[in-house]
Amino acid sequence: MATVKPFRAIRPQASLAEQICELPYDVLSSSEARSQAADNPLSFFYISKPEIDLPEDTNPYSNQVYEKGAQRFQALREQGALFQESAPCYYLYRQIMGGHSQMGLVASSSCQEYLDGTIKKHEFTRPDKENDRVRHIESLNAQTGPVFLTYRCTPELDELFSEQSAGEPDVDFTGKDGVRHTAWTLREP
Repeated sequence: MATVKPFRAIRPQASLAEQICELPYDVLSSSEARSQAADNPLSFFYISKPEIDLPEDTNPYSNQVYEKGAQRFQALREQGALFQESAPCYYLYRQIMGGHSQMGLVASSSCQEYLDGTIKKHEFTRPDKENDRVRHIESLNAQTGPVFLTYRCTPELDELFSEQSAGEPDVDFTGKDGVRHTAWTLREP
């Protein structure tokens, strides 16, 4: 069985989550991200696709791009738009799009268990994209995009998720793409 642990997330202030949160970095082009972020200085695209903050002819894999993302990330932290939890937590995260709802546990997992095969690969990734994300993580000293894992359902987890999500969420908004995002912080596992 894979190990999951709570962690001290760096996350948006609830009142700013809708302005900060964006689509995953790899579902739109740099020009599309530049256009979507143009009137929103809090857009996470400035961190996840930092080339949009530089001249259009900038190589998206240049050191300058990763440095710009790190600067923007630090700036949002210094402004208080992003904050780090004071203690390790788990998080429940639900997405609703149309008639489909999915909920999961946000936690840290073991890279070694992935390498050992305890966590099974679900897709093949391109080395150039892997290298890009490694450089991004190293420049920010943070993993800013989720890695989805699946697990076998258990009645105990279903009950826990149901109980915890019955309370007031920490974050609840509908994004520009029509997806509703709701999150609860589980401070006591």
